[in-house]
Amino acid sequence: MKSAPFIAVEGPIGAGKTTLATMLSQELNLPLVKEIVEENPFLASFYQDIDEWSFQLEMFFLCNRFKQLEDTGAHYVQQHSPVISDYHIYKNMIFAERTLKGSKRDKYRQIYHLLTDDLPKPNLVLYIEAELDTLMYRINKRGRSFEQDMDPAYMEQLIADYKTGMAYLADSPNPPIIIKVDAEALDFVEHPEHFRQIVNQVKEYIT
Repeated sequence: MKSAPFIAVEGPIGAGKTTLATMLSQELNLPLVKEIVEENPFLASFYQDIDEWSFQLEMFFLCNRFKQLEDTGAHYVQQHSPVISDYHIYKNMIFAERTLKGSKRDKYRQIYHLLTDDLPKPNLVLYIEAELDTLMYRINKRGRSFEQDMDPAYMEQLIADYKTGMAYLADSPNPPIIIKVDAEALDFVEHPEHFRQIVNQVKEYIT
């Protein structure tokens, strides 16, 4: 890897992105950028009425992530210092393309590109793949109140959207290296040897 690693951990809701990113940050002694989730004031309303609240929700996430990654670029990427994040900015489009419609989607696309086209992008992505039952179990286990009415059909579609989104990143200009983490085979929380496998894969690209 020619430049300092900018690592992102991605996957659908409940995949374990923040958990894995935190574990890797500690193991590799890298600064961690964590997305703002629970602070979003539109989350509870969104899960009750997706069509009504999706634009407000997605704009809140986009603006906050833009600010975080703008700072990340100034503090780490431009200084050629490695850093890890528990999201890739493209996740905004993965969600928005599913939840927004018509003129709101068109407006969002324009704003997204205006804000993000010149942001630093990860050059290494760990993509956690998990099946619906695993995601629903983890969502219920972590007990966030606003996620308790999560629609399995929405989650099923999100799994498919993530696969499409990762394929898009792989074919984009200057694509990142994408490491797939099979959450059905690798329990990186309960089994240290599974986590060690992931660490060893990451080290192949950053050392």
